[in-house]
Amino acid sequence: MLERLFKLKEHGTDVRTEIVAGLTTFLTMAYIVFVNPSILGAAGMPQDAVFVATCLIAALGTAIMALYANYPIALAPGMGLNAYFAFVVVGAMGYSWQTALGAVFVSGCLFLAITVFGLRELIVRGIPQSIRTAIVVGIGMFLAIIALKSAGIVVASPTTLVTLGDLHQPPAVLAVIGFILIVVLDRFRVPGAILIGIVTVTVLSFFFGGNQFAGVFAPPPSIAPTFLQLDIAGALQGGVLNVVLVFFLVELFDATGTLMGVAKRAGLLVPGRMERFNKALLADSAAIFAGSMLGTSSTTAYAESAAGVQAGGRTGLTALTVAVLFLACLFISPLAAVVPAYATAPALLFVACLMLRELVELNWDDPTEVIPGVITALMMPFTYNIANGLAFGFISYAVLKLFTGKARDVHWMAWIIAAVFLFKFIYMGGH
Repeated sequence: MLERLFKLKEHGTDVRTEIVAGLTTFLTMAYIVFVNPSILGAAGMPQDAVFVATCLIAALGTAIMALYANYPIALAPGMGLNAYFAFVVVGAMGYSWQTALGAVFVSGCLFLAITVFGLRELIVRGIPQSIRTAIVVGIGMFLAIIALKSAGIVVASPTTLVTLGDLHQPPAVLAVIGFILIVVLDRFRVPGAILIGIVTVTVLSFFFGGNQFAGVFAPPPSIAPTFLQLDIAGALQGGVLNVVLVFFLVELFDATGTLMGVAKRAGLLVPGRMERFNKALLADSAAIFAGSMLGTSSTTAYAESAAGVQAGGRTGLTALTVAVLFLACLFISPLAAVVPAYATAPALLFVACLMLRELVELNWDDPTEVIPGVITALMMPFTYNIANGLAFGFISYAVLKLFTGKARDVHWMAWIIAAVFLFKFIYMGGH
């Protein structure tokens, strides 16, 4: 049956290899079941329900990817977008988490529509490469400042905006230990380096941070507090539309780039197999609005899937293994509930550091390309808002190209997005 479903021989693999690859991918991304409830909990969402939603959408989305597209790629709520959801949309902009879930749902519907009608590739082609690169870098810097704040390493200052925190406090010391551990384990290619780092800091927190152990296993908590709690009407109001745009654009580049990168690494982007890639795009799109209905921020393809591909995963059986393991996670909710924010901070900072490597992709010889890219990246953490980074990036790109005689180099889609952001600043203010 497995041979019929996944065509293992055709892909030069077997059941054992695929299951080991699935376990490898799961270990590298299982941290999300601890990190996501912690981050969305900061937005006032019930952490137990978010934990269940995270496990369910990771299992459901990855199972669809396995059975529909036969790809060895796992899905789960995306890092970066969950932070934007909690700390910007809810925290800084003041929207309710129900409205933010509505915005995720609307962006998911848009995402699915452009995938079905083949517009996804057109939009991606229309966005300048420098802005595309800068989105990843900017989100990385944004994650870094959130991580350092959660660990107490960076704190607010009335005179300098930010300053160094008290490094003698247990959260800061334990976060530093966790970060060094993750980097060292990753250097030696230990599967699950991020997860090991989170678990180690959590264990140490019981001895040095005053944390209380609540057990490991329990029946799954109720998902009722977040299930179908999204406010779609609220998300369609004028002020929230730029939030929808940010979700949409980041999902677009992050998911498409990840899918293409991992699929290429697995040797699946070859003539005759592109039909399956389109199915993978559809599976990825469907998971976003399904996740918003369960009660979590945007779901996306995980770059950590490359670890499973490295271990030999070539078919959907790898992904199906990951899906089953995420379902099993439903029974460890007490463990997820005791993970402190400073235990997940090292994971956030590590992911942030890896995202900054995209800077090398910028064309440093052309200031009309590199300046808008750098402005995009810098304005995200410094205004604590991903949308502002995108706005400054697109506007500066259009203006610099216009005044250097390179207007014809700009895709019409970039002009439209720049005009929308400019209109927003002029007539609706900067918030």
